[in-house]
Amino acid sequence: MGQTGMFHNPTLGPMTYDQVLDQVIDMLHAKPEEKYELIVGTDSQAYHDLAEYVSAIVVHRIGKGGRYFWQRVRERKPMSLRERIWREAWLSYEMAQRLIQSLQEREVLGYSLEIHVDVGRNGHTRNLVEEVVGMIIGSGFHVKTKPEAYAASTVADKHT
Repeated sequence: MGQTGMFHNPTLGPMTYDQVLDQVIDMLHAKPEEKYELIVGTDSQAYHDLAEYVSAIVVHRIGKGGRYFWQRVRERKPMSLRERIWREAWLSYEMAQRLIQSLQEREVLGYSLEIHVDVGRNGHTRNLVEEVVGMIIGSGFHVKTKPEAYAASTVADKHT
């Protein structure tokens, strides 16, 4: 199941992916001399027979704040924490791929994208860190884990 639903922004409300892309590009072009981080992260919450995944796209103008857009996907509850963490990572990867491809198609180049995963060296996810991080690095993206993975553990988490 892919990510096809509406995005949301706290200020602008519901948005299509193309509207999000326009906002991202407008922000990058508004102050081209500034440094930016483009970040994607996903967090999830499991309920009785359902899992809710929230993926966030964050555009951070370093030292000057940022803007984020989020999308919710509901799916059947995974069988294990491991399966849920892998699904979070995969949703982030898919969104990151889509964003990079869209920016390239519009010739918005020179920006790297980072994926934040909601795993860390402490807690229940510590055994998954190496394999999830390895998959993302192997896919060509930079990756951060908790506690630095704020796009997943703070921004996306706010909406799960």
